[in-house]
Amino acid sequence: MFVDSFWSLLPPIIAITLALITKEVYSSLFIGILCGGLLYSGFNFTGTMQHVFVDGMIGQLSDGWNVGILIFLVILGSMVMLMNRAGGSAAFGRWSVEHVKTKAGAQMATILLGVMIFIDDYFNCLTVGSVMRPLTDKHKISREKLAYLIDATAAPVCIIAPISSWAAAVTGFVDGANGLTLFVRAIPYNFYAFLTIVMMITLTYGKFDFGPMKRAELMIYKEGKDDDEKVASAMTGAEDQPHPPVSSKGKVIHLVLPIVVLIVCCVIGMIYTGGFFEGESFIDAFSNSDASVGLVYGSVVALIITIIFYLATRVLSFSECMNAIPEGFKSMVPAIMILTFAWTLKAMTDSLGAATYVAGLVENIADNRAIMSFLPAFVFLVGTFLAFATGTSWGTFGILIPIVVNVFGADLNNELMIIAISACMAGAVCGDHCSPISDTTIMASAGAQCNHIHHVSTQLPYALTAAALSLVTYIIAGFVRNWLICLPLGIVITVGVLIVLRQKGTGNVEKVKVDEL
Repeated sequence: MFVDSFWSLLPPIIAITLALITKEVYSSLFIGILCGGLLYSGFNFTGTMQHVFVDGMIGQLSDGWNVGILIFLVILGSMVMLMNRAGGSAAFGRWSVEHVKTKAGAQMATILLGVMIFIDDYFNCLTVGSVMRPLTDKHKISREKLAYLIDATAAPVCIIAPISSWAAAVTGFVDGANGLTLFVRAIPYNFYAFLTIVMMITLTYGKFDFGPMKRAELMIYKEGKDDDEKVASAMTGAEDQPHPPVSSKGKVIHLVLPIVVLIVCCVIGMIYTGGFFEGESFIDAFSNSDASVGLVYGSVVALIITIIFYLATRVLSFSECMNAIPEGFKSMVPAIMILTFAWTLKAMTDSLGAATYVAGLVENIADNRAIMSFLPAFVFLVGTFLAFATGTSWGTFGILIPIVVNVFGADLNNELMIIAISACMAGAVCGDHCSPISDTTIMASAGAQCNHIHHVSTQLPYALTAAALSLVTYIIAGFVRNWLICLPLGIVITVGVLIVLRQKGTGNVEKVKVDEL
């Protein structure tokens, strides 16, 4: 009764709704998981317990891919703590204040770094957050805004980068056609990714925000005028935590070098898992890589090199390095808990047949040739909803891309198929961007050290605005079928809408009277 039907989408809908209403993510996710277990077992107590904890939670935590991501998360948390203890983060903060003079400059630096780290979204979220937090804190940029900038340069950038773990995932779901060729041809039609980047740049240089993000920026501006440190502590929930000792010998190199080493090692780790050192080309190695294992290899090597570097430069002793590692683990516990619950909720949704139900809807619409020109817009909507409800982009790719390819017979000369494939990828990223149970969204919160529900609620109006503009552009693309016309038109519409929002009083944060709060 409850399998392969709309009921399969009820658990994530309940979890997401409760999270947005109560602002409490742990209990909301668990209630959604429990709902999924009850529906699957037919409201049988022992069956529910078995499905929730054994099939769900234990099953997800014993999955090799998930374990690899958790190990990478823990190691990266330890590296961030080491960089903080070594004084590298503080030194970078002092350097950045001298060289990056404006708030807009700090935001653009964050965006540029996010675009540069296009290899993997998890890696992007945590690395950009750890590097840019000192700079954004100094310029009174809220942790919510930082989390948005991180999240908006993670999946949206990875999905338009031919050399990334996301490109490898997408090409793996394409049968009967050259997956990499299809991915590259679909890039110009990925309107959500491009319009999200345009939105970030326009908001940054326009010096305005809207919705809950505006209030978050106003609050950090008000509080920051009195006590920067108090604001940063409030944002991270660490008001009562004792400050760890920070080395006075730290320099910018003690932050920059570990980050560079981490990037290089993770890239090498990923291409190693793809067979690069066994004769595969660089691109093929990325296409065949196991991102989870590659990131673990790279991060472990980077951690060892970082410790050796700190010992050699005498900014930390061996015991101080070892003490920092478990502290870094502790800092990632909230993200690990949310990820575990999110993965378990996805397992509940999968077991109820959400994929089969949504696939049937798409196939029924695709069979109606009279509305084929609207197919990209429809696929974008379905992809957005499915990714939002399940919290996974890659799962959405796996469901929708094979359907679209089958509808068009893997004909790479059919421009409408290319647009529909891109709409699937864009919708998956959009839903993932909006969803509080998305692992990428959770990672962005962890990277910015921002309250997760605050990040979701402030980012949602921005993501929905980009989604609405993308939908309009996909409707146009279904008829015009030329990205040289559609993409510039979408950019112009996006900038125009944002200018209208600014003129209607969304406001320059630095000029608004804080007393109005």
